[in-house]
Amino acid sequence: MVASSGYKEYVAGFVAGVATVVTGHPFDTVKVKLQKHNTEVGEIKYRNGLHCAARVLKTEGVKGLYRGATSSFVGMAFESSLLFGIYSQTKQSLQRGLQTDLPQPQVIIPAAAYGGAIISFVLCPSELVKCRMQVQGTDSVVPKSSRYTGPLDCAIKTVKAEGVTGIFRGGFATLLRESIGNAVFFSTYEYVRHYMHLQLHQTSDSSQRRHLVDIGIGVVTGGLGGIAFWCAVLPMDVAKTIIQTASDQNDPRNPFRVLSSIYGRAGLRGCYAGFGPTIVRAFPANAAAIVSWELAMKILGIRHD
Repeated sequence: MVASSGYKEYVAGFVAGVATVVTGHPFDTVKVKLQKHNTEVGEIKYRNGLHCAARVLKTEGVKGLYRGATSSFVGMAFESSLLFGIYSQTKQSLQRGLQTDLPQPQVIIPAAAYGGAIISFVLCPSELVKCRMQVQGTDSVVPKSSRYTGPLDCAIKTVKAEGVTGIFRGGFATLLRESIGNAVFFSTYEYVRHYMHLQLHQTSDSSQRRHLVDIGIGVVTGGLGGIAFWCAVLPMDVAKTIIQTASDQNDPRNPFRVLSSIYGRAGLRGCYAGFGPTIVRAFPANAAAIVSWELAMKILGIRHD
């Protein structure tokens, strides 16, 4: 159970978001490039995630892997603050009266899905800017398309060209990804955490050892939760990337139509474009998020049993 502490839960979530971006953004850049360019009509431009990363490093340096990180920092920090805060408080409200220490799916799933649905309205604009910045570049594999000078320039030009609704392009795909994905993430996190605590805390005979065990559990539960999240919703994320980076305003925005088109051109592999770097990113980024979240809660005095 998480004891409600008002704003402190949102502060802890903010810390988790910062940790996620620092750890995972380079992998995310590779994922977005693969999703954008390896699902278009014509030959595949990147052999795999390693090839893509090597080309970016060769032509743009490390900063190329952090392209779009500014909007990602803003969006992810705010998003994580909302997600973890809403999840914690909704979970507490739903489990009132339940006299059990076991994870309750009827509590976890709606709390996580609700939090995911709310944050999708924050994530959609920031991810649109992030994705449009990420698919730009100077590498020799993808044609040069330096259309935006920075995140703010991208946002302004998008609104001017497409109106306010343009900045929310891909909103439905983002909503589905976040609500379903977070239900899977927190279910995995809560169940694995519960059973690992049962097994490992029985053998912890000192406070220092318990602290190390908690960190280890946070790494495993966060990492496995992240992998489960992306295995469940990566096709929806591929559709979102295609919708948000489309140059033609008249291109379809229905994620299921987009996925059907991708499947017709590139098969199941196309629907899971970017799977390699996504899974490689998922474990460390989400492990960092959970460890940072749990550590921040301890520092802020929030009880998390």
